[in-house]
Amino acid sequence: MTPLVWVLVVAVVVLAGAVVAGLVIGARTVRNLQESRSADHENRERTLHAAKAKVDDANAKAASVRAEVAAAKAEATAARAEARRVLESAHEEADTILEHAHRQAESDAEQVRTAARRSGEREVALLNTTVKEQAAEVERRAARIDERERLHADEVERLVERERRLAAMDADLSAREAALSGREAEVAEAEEQRRRELERIANLTAEQARAELIEGIEAQAKREAAILVRDIETEAKRTGDTRARHIVVDAIQRIASEQTAESVVSVLHLPSDEMKGRIIGREGRNIRAFESTTGVNLIIDDTPEAVLLSCFDPVRREVGRLTLEKLVLDGRIHPHRIEEVFESAKNEVDRLCERAAEEALVDVGITDLHPELATLLGRLRYRTSYGQNVLKHLVETAHIAGIMAAELGLDVATMKRAAFLHDIGKALTHEVEGSHALIGADLARKYGESEDVVHAIEAHHNEVPPQTIEAVLTQAADACSGGRPGARRESLEAYVKRLERIEEIAGGKPGVDKVFAMQAGREIRVMVRPEDVDDIGAAVLARDVAKQIEEELTYPGQIRVTVVRESRVTELAR
Repeated sequence: MTPLVWVLVVAVVVLAGAVVAGLVIGARTVRNLQESRSADHENRERTLHAAKAKVDDANAKAASVRAEVAAAKAEATAARAEARRVLESAHEEADTILEHAHRQAESDAEQVRTAARRSGEREVALLNTTVKEQAAEVERRAARIDERERLHADEVERLVERERRLAAMDADLSAREAALSGREAEVAEAEEQRRRELERIANLTAEQARAELIEGIEAQAKREAAILVRDIETEAKRTGDTRARHIVVDAIQRIASEQTAESVVSVLHLPSDEMKGRIIGREGRNIRAFESTTGVNLIIDDTPEAVLLSCFDPVRREVGRLTLEKLVLDGRIHPHRIEEVFESAKNEVDRLCERAAEEALVDVGITDLHPELATLLGRLRYRTSYGQNVLKHLVETAHIAGIMAAELGLDVATMKRAAFLHDIGKALTHEVEGSHALIGADLARKYGESEDVVHAIEAHHNEVPPQTIEAVLTQAADACSGGRPGARRESLEAYVKRLERIEEIAGGKPGVDKVFAMQAGREIRVMVRPEDVDDIGAAVLARDVAKQIEEELTYPGQIRVTVVRESRVTELAR
């Protein structure tokens, strides 16, 4: 059966159901009307019985009531007429309801038929559209299949043509290879004939000619290298002193302010700013008496609850600081009290210096040192170099030198003594002109030290060329103690400037891609472009950077320059 037939069958079934529903509704309506009529009839019967009862009562009462009986009869008659009228109207209403139900059922059936017909038409239209779309899709697929077959045929033709060209190219290459083989044989034969002819003319074999050529080039290169070295040495000697002066002046100009502030200034904290007025005194008499007695400049500025004590002599500055600290704690500040406290502070500092010198000598193991040298050593308790305490530096250097001497089989006591006294001249650098190495050598010679110890002291900074093993080991131990991490410090600004200058030196070389300063500036990694710098150029670049850093910068220890040249080739597999 077709979908349209099914739709019509469904519509007929729905219509039949609607008719049956209408008939059921009409039957219910008629039954309800009959029940209503029965109820009216019963009511009428009850009314008639009541009327008869009244009539009987009226007959029993009196004749005067006959009029009422007549009226009751009239009323009964009217009631009968009304009952008949109600019954007739009920019949008419039932007929009307049945007719309306029939018409409504017919109308509903017609609507159901119309809706079924429309639904069937829409379904048929939808089916027709679906069939048309499927047919169009089949046609499109057939067209794509035809196109693919055509493209496949074209591809097959191209592959056949390509195979044919490849076969022709293979044949051509085979012919060319054969021709090249013949030509190479001819070239080799001609080269051999030329070599034999040259050997015949020169009376030399190829190996002998190569050796003579290399020997001549080597001699010429050595001569040119010697001339270049001589010129470089002459130029270096001519410009070395001037450039060294510029470098030293530049270094002093860059670090003088920071280093001076660290070396000659002490800070004393006050309990309150009111104490500053008491320190100054009336018309400044207290501060003048303090500076004349202690030899220390007292700086009172806007710094809250603090004053500065400035003096180049670290021992005198410490005496002044201790004097002022005691005066502040005591509260009595006047010229006479300042002199008393100064003497007490001076004696206390002298005792601290003597105790520090004794402890250092015991630590190192030296017992026969001259008392004047021991006193000078105690003064180094308050002397620092780049933030490193000089007396502790001497103890460290002595221990390091003793270990080296023991490993090399030298005199450990002499080695320790030389290393322990190598910076003794720093105790008098503000009182005597000259470098601390030469001042220390004169002091050691004056107080009876051996010539080996004196020479090690005067040569530890190369003012005098080192001539003994003790002098060389003193230099090495001094460098180990001063160059260890954390031993010495520099200001953050100077540290950053040094790193930036190192990176700037390396970055200014040709072929450099990136520069990294590592390990607090103790190692420089230089990344070069491999297409611009070869392996030999990398070695030359590392040497040039190291030389320029040595010439332009001042730094403790050593700086390693590492040049990295990397070649990478990347290819994609598809």
